[in-house]
Amino acid sequence: LYGESCLLESISFFLSQTRISYAEASKQNFAPYKVGDTFGPTWWTCWFKVSLTIPESWREKEVHLLWESDGEGMVWRDGQPVQGLTKEGEKTSYILSDCLKDEEPHRVTLYVEVACNGLFGAGQGSMIAAPDPNKTFSVQKAELVTFNRDVQKLLTEFEMLVDIVKELGDGEQRGYQALFTANEMVNLCDPFDPSSFSKAHSLAHKFFHQRNGESQHTVHAMGHCHIDSAWLWPYEETIRKCGRSWVTVVGLMEKNPEFVFTCSQAQQFQWVKSWYPGLFSKIQDYVKKGQFIPVGGTWVEMDGNLPSGESMVRQFLEGQRFFNQEFGMYCKEFWLPDTFGYSAQLPQIMQSCGISNFLTQKLSWNLVNTFPHNTFFWEGLDGSKVLTHFPPGNSYEMKGKTEDLVKSVKNNKDKGRANHSAALFGFGDGGGGPTQLMLDRLSLVQDTDGLPKVQMSSPAKLFSQLQADSGLLCTWTGELFLELHNGTYTTQAQIKRENRQCEALLHDVEVACSLALCRSEKFLLLLLNQFHDVIPGSCIGMVVEDALNYYKDIRKDGGVLLREAFKALEPNGSSLAVFNSLPWERWEVIQIIDDTDKPELALVRAPSVGLAPVKETQPVTPVSVTPQAHGKVLMENGILQAVVSKDGTLASLYLISANRETISDGCFGNQFVIFSDVPLYWDAWDVMDYHLQTRKPVLEVVQPVQVVSSGGVRGSVSFTLRISDKSTITQEIIMDAMCPYIKFNTKVQWAESHKFLKVEFPVQVRSPNATYEIQFGHLQRPTHWNTSWDWARFEVWGHKWADLSEHNFGVALLNDSKYGYSIHRNTMTLSLLRAPKAPDTTADMGDHQFTYAIMPHSRSLQDASVIQCAYNLNYPLRPTQCRPDSVPWSAFSVSPVAVILETIKQEEDGNGRLVLRLYESHGSSVTATLRSDLPVKEAWHCDFLERPDPTQPARITSEGISLTFKPFQIMTILLRL
Repeated sequence: LYGESCLLESISFFLSQTRISYAEASKQNFAPYKVGDTFGPTWWTCWFKVSLTIPESWREKEVHLLWESDGEGMVWRDGQPVQGLTKEGEKTSYILSDCLKDEEPHRVTLYVEVACNGLFGAGQGSMIAAPDPNKTFSVQKAELVTFNRDVQKLLTEFEMLVDIVKELGDGEQRGYQALFTANEMVNLCDPFDPSSFSKAHSLAHKFFHQRNGESQHTVHAMGHCHIDSAWLWPYEETIRKCGRSWVTVVGLMEKNPEFVFTCSQAQQFQWVKSWYPGLFSKIQDYVKKGQFIPVGGTWVEMDGNLPSGESMVRQFLEGQRFFNQEFGMYCKEFWLPDTFGYSAQLPQIMQSCGISNFLTQKLSWNLVNTFPHNTFFWEGLDGSKVLTHFPPGNSYEMKGKTEDLVKSVKNNKDKGRANHSAALFGFGDGGGGPTQLMLDRLSLVQDTDGLPKVQMSSPAKLFSQLQADSGLLCTWTGELFLELHNGTYTTQAQIKRENRQCEALLHDVEVACSLALCRSEKFLLLLLNQFHDVIPGSCIGMVVEDALNYYKDIRKDGGVLLREAFKALEPNGSSLAVFNSLPWERWEVIQIIDDTDKPELALVRAPSVGLAPVKETQPVTPVSVTPQAHGKVLMENGILQAVVSKDGTLASLYLISANRETISDGCFGNQFVIFSDVPLYWDAWDVMDYHLQTRKPVLEVVQPVQVVSSGGVRGSVSFTLRISDKSTITQEIIMDAMCPYIKFNTKVQWAESHKFLKVEFPVQVRSPNATYEIQFGHLQRPTHWNTSWDWARFEVWGHKWADLSEHNFGVALLNDSKYGYSIHRNTMTLSLLRAPKAPDTTADMGDHQFTYAIMPHSRSLQDASVIQCAYNLNYPLRPTQCRPDSVPWSAFSVSPVAVILETIKQEEDGNGRLVLRLYESHGSSVTATLRSDLPVKEAWHCDFLERPDPTQPARITSEGISLTFKPFQIMTILLRL
C-alpha cells in the first residue's frame, strides 16, 4: 500500500494544559521530539511542529504524511485546519500531493495538534470506565510515504468480493461467483508486477457491473458523523472533535463531488463558527451545493424523555432559527439516532416546527422485544403523525461494507411496504466520520447483482421516496419506549434537580420579563445540558462539573433578571408581595420575614399570573399535630388525616371527604427501600429487572419522629434513618393548611456503591393502568406484567406526577426533581438515587435534597386538580415587594382548567409581541377562553417557530380570546399589545 518512505526533516513539540488556538500555539517554544516518546497527561494538548522535504524523485507520485498516534490529531497548514487524524477512525495520513508536480512546494511546515485523549476519551481499563487522569500518549509513526492508489483499489475489490462470499455464502450462485472471481484475480495478480493489476481490475469490474433487477431494494447512503456534545469527554473537547471531523468531510467533498454528508446539532455548528470560521465558511458553500446537509432542526440531540415540553419546543425553535439564519433553510426531518426513548408528544412538536419526517435507530437496542417496523407512521398523543424511518442496518455508523448492505435488506421488517432505506456511514459517537475507503466501497457496488442498489442520497430524497410509497405503511401510536437504559431516569440526581428547577426559573423569568417588557434570559445553556448523555447522567465527572457550573450561571443570571422584572412591575416597592407565574389562583403557605427579621409562616392568596401583597389569612381549619401512643403522630388539616409511625412511615392516610383510607391494609406508606443495582455492562445507563429481587426496607431509626411544627398554618414532623454505616436519610413530613397533599422534604447523605434507593406507597386502589405526566400531557402504562411488552416497563419515566386511580378515587405521587417511577399492581414507587461507578466513579455521591408528595383524591385526577397541584409544587410563589397601596392584579387567566397557559414569552424577533403557548391537559375536546388585563389589539395563531398564520386570526370576544382545543393539543398564540 505504501511504497517509498523517508524521515521527516524535524519534529518538535510543545505541551499545553489548556486547549489553545493555533495562533497562540504557533508562537510557543518547541522542543525536539523523538517518535515513540510519551507525552500527557490526559486532557492536555501536545502541539507538534513538523518540517519536511519531499524527495525530488517522488515526482508524479501520491505523497502522504503518515501519522499514527493514540491521541486525536488535527493537521494545520498555513494557519488553517486541513485534516483530522484519528487512528481509531482509520485516518492516519494527510495527503500532501495527489500527484507531485515540480511547481508544488517540496518543503513544507505543518503543525499537528494532538489531544491527549482517544476517540472515546481515556477510560481506565474499558471504554465506559472513568478516565485515567494520568494516561500518557505517543506518536508511533511520523514519516513521509508514497501511496499506491492502485493497490488500495485492488484491496477494496478483494475485500468486497470476499465479504460477498461471507454474507451470501458460496452455496448461493452469486456468492460462488464472487469467490470464483476473487480466485481468478489472485491467479492473474503478481504483487511485484503492477502491470498485472489491470487484468485483475477488469475481472472485478465485470463482476461488480452485473446489474440488479428492478425489484431490488435501494439503499440511500449518506455520510454521517454522530458526535456526542459531551460524553466520555468534556464539552470543550467536543468543539475540537467537530473541527477534526468536519474538516475531513470537507476534504472528501473536494475530491468526491457526489459525496453527501448529514450533520445535526446547531450548537456544534455554532462552536465551529466561533472556533474555526474558515472551515465554517467552506461548510456554508457545501450546504449551498447540497452536499453538506444540516439535519435535525434542534439545538442539540437532546434526551427524548426528560426535558419539559417547553424545553423540547425551544430545542427546535433555537435549532431551526440557527439553520435558517446561517444556511437559509429549515430542516424537514428530526434526527435523533442515539436517544434513550421518544416522548409521545414529539410528533406534534415536530409538526408544529415544520418537520414531518423522523429518523432514529435506537429502538434496535431493545433488550426484551423487537420493534416490529423500520418504516412507519408514528402517531403522537394528539393524533399528529410523522413518517418515521429506522435504518434496518441498525446503526448510524456503518462502514460501507457488504455486511451493512445485506443487513439493510435482511433486517427490513417492512418488506413489501417499503423498498428503500437509509445507510448512515462514518465513524461516530466520538466523531471521525466517513473515510475515502468507505466511499470507494459504496462506489464499487452501486448496482451489483445480489446486493441492494446503492445511491448517494439525502434525507429529502429518502423520505420523498418513502412518502411516495407510503400507502400501505403501518401506524404506531404512542411513545417509542426504549427497553434499556432505564437507569438514566435517576442517575446523576443533581443534574436532574437543577434541570427541573432551572426550567421553572426560566419559565418565571420569561413570564415576569414579558409582563414588564424587559429583556429575558436565553435558554441555550439549559438546552445544551439536555444533551442525551448529560441530563440522563451517562457522562464522565468532568461533564457533570461543567453542567452544574452552567446551572449556576442560569440561576445567577435568572435571579438578576427576575429582580429587574419585579422592580419594573412594582417600582419603589417596600411591602411584602408574592408573584404567581401559573394561570390559576393559589392559596399557599410561604415563609416570610417579619419586621424583626425573623422568619415566620403565612397563608397567602396569589392571583393567576399576577402579583399580590402578602396579607396573612387564617385557615378555616388549622393544621393540628398530636403525639400518639407508641411514638406515632396524628396530623390533620380538614382535608387529610395522617398517622406517622415513629420510623417515619405512614401507618394511615385518610381522605376525609371521601371517607377513604389510602394506605393498604397491613402496609406502610413512605417506606424507603434499597436494592442491589449491578447492571450487566452499562453502569450509569441500565437498571436490570433482576434488581427487584434484592429489595430491602430501610428500617434502622437514628432519630424517631418528633414534632417540628405543632400546627396552625403548617404542621410538620421529622426523623432520621440509617441506610448503612455511610448513608442516612433525614426527612421532614409537612402538612399545610388548605393543601390536599402531604409533602416530604428529604435530605440524603449518600455514599453507596451499586445501590438503588426508592420510596414506596402501597395504596388501596385497583387499576390495570397508571397515568404518568409527560410533556404537555399524560399517558397510561400497565400496572401488570401480562406480556413481555408490559414487563419491559418495570421502570418507566414521568415528569411532575404519576397517578393510580379507580373510579371516583385515586392517589397521585408528585415530585420536584425525579423522573423514574414504577407502579406495579397497587404499589406506587418513586426512584430516588442510584450509585453507578462508570463512567463517573463519584456519580451521585454526597448530599441530596428533594421533595415529593402524596395526594389522595376523590373523582378523577383531572377533576381533583392533580395536574395543578404538581405545578404548584414545582413552581413556588416568588417573594417580591410592592407599594403599600398596591392591590392584587392578574395579567392572564384561562378557563376551563383543562387548558393550561404553559408559556408567556417575548417574540424571538424582538417586535414587542408576546408569544403564549397553551395546551389541553385533560385529554378532552374543549373550547377555552383566555382572558387578559393587558390591552390586546390583535391575536394570531402561529407555529412553534413563531411564524404567524395570516389565515388564522384568533377570535377576540368581550370575554377574551376564544380557542378550541382537541385532546392534548398544543397551541401557540401571538399577541400584539
